[in-house]
Amino acid sequence: MRVKWMIGFVMALAQGGLVAAPADQNWPQWRGPLGTGVAPHADPPVKWSETQNVKWKSRIPGFGTSTPIIWDNLVLIHTAISTAKAEPPVTPSAEPAAESGERPRRGGGGRRSEKPTEPYQFTVVALDRATGNALWQKNLRQEVPHEGHHPDHGFASASPVTDGQQIISYFGSRGLYCLDMKGNVLWQKDLGKMQTRNSFGEGSSPALQGNVVVVNWDHEGADFIAAFDKLSGKELWRQPRSEPSGWSTPLVVKHDNRLQVIVNGTEKIRSYDLATGRFNWECGGMTANAIPTPVAGHGMAFVTSGFRGSALLAIKLGRTGDLTGTDAIAWSHNKGTPYVPSPLLYDNVLYFFAGNNATLSCFDAKTGKANYEAERLSGMFGMYASPVGAAGRVYIVGRDGGAVVLRKSGTVETLATNKLDDKFDASPAAVGKELFLRGHDYVYCIAESVQTSAKR
Repeated sequence: MRVKWMIGFVMALAQGGLVAAPADQNWPQWRGPLGTGVAPHADPPVKWSETQNVKWKSRIPGFGTSTPIIWDNLVLIHTAISTAKAEPPVTPSAEPAAESGERPRRGGGGRRSEKPTEPYQFTVVALDRATGNALWQKNLRQEVPHEGHHPDHGFASASPVTDGQQIISYFGSRGLYCLDMKGNVLWQKDLGKMQTRNSFGEGSSPALQGNVVVVNWDHEGADFIAAFDKLSGKELWRQPRSEPSGWSTPLVVKHDNRLQVIVNGTEKIRSYDLATGRFNWECGGMTANAIPTPVAGHGMAFVTSGFRGSALLAIKLGRTGDLTGTDAIAWSHNKGTPYVPSPLLYDNVLYFFAGNNATLSCFDAKTGKANYEAERLSGMFGMYASPVGAAGRVYIVGRDGGAVVLRKSGTVETLATNKLDDKFDASPAAVGKELFLRGHDYVYCIAESVQTSAKR
């Protein structure tokens, strides 16, 4: 009877929101709870539009392309707010507010942006998952950025990460911060000023594993990768690197009961021991401007890049030293690999785009055999967001507001084609019965069989 009472008590607490759901039932980092782009317990809608299955949409002040991070009732958003003009607060509204501050332009190519002259507020916004209303908003720093950014994104491209106890918020040259779940700053670190190639800006997100926070710092100056204690902010280790500017997020992988950090790079893919920072292995073979974050599974790391060339390597874990050109490469592919979007590893299937185009390939992750290759997705134009997997489906959102939902299979089976008014460069997040989409202007919560609450 005592055991039954305790079980009932715990269930009651959980239903009342007092017991946090585990990480795999949230979206704690930008590539999801598994680091693969898959939400193992999510089952979001297949169809949506501005008038169908929009639970709420909330306009966010400023601009950013970071992915929404979800933990229990919190939806966490990074944004950079220009102080040149006052912006309205977070509002669940379908009516567009007046434009304020800088908005990125489409199709920027390699153009260098101008150095800003006005201050920006580098901000974390926490929305209520049920309503889209702001629960709190924390301005972490206000300053004039020392350089500009690529015309297609802004000053808030890195996503936060959380374990439900603390929130790690990283704005690169504007600092690394640890907050509690109510937005109070517990500690902060200033890591310096990045000088990125052609002033393209910054975009690498932090990684969090246990009490260890990992930050990668690849730019046109002295590079490093460093780890910090989540509780105190104390630097645990730092290793120098030799890379041009990079935008890939570190991936923490467990293999042979040891945790390692894998970082994509133009010169070398490298692995470090999470506990000590000790170098494990490296492997050449990527193209310039390495952006996609690796994914791992089946005893391998899958690493891609796609600027001025194409590269996909399936690297066997457990090796040491320089693995370039060795039998540690289980298989490789040199056509139609992604430039900005990261791949999706869904069970034994690897999905990836060609460049920044809505051209999708689907490979058997274990063997490297193509199920289909470079298939054009009808009605989609331009891809920055990475694909997401949930409930046996693949969710893909495009830069023009279009989206397709595919069945996870060996052929292209389109379940739905959807369209919203906003434009989407941030990757989606799937939790429970909901899909969260962060656009240029709004954050959308997509949920089945509800009318939009945005017009109230």
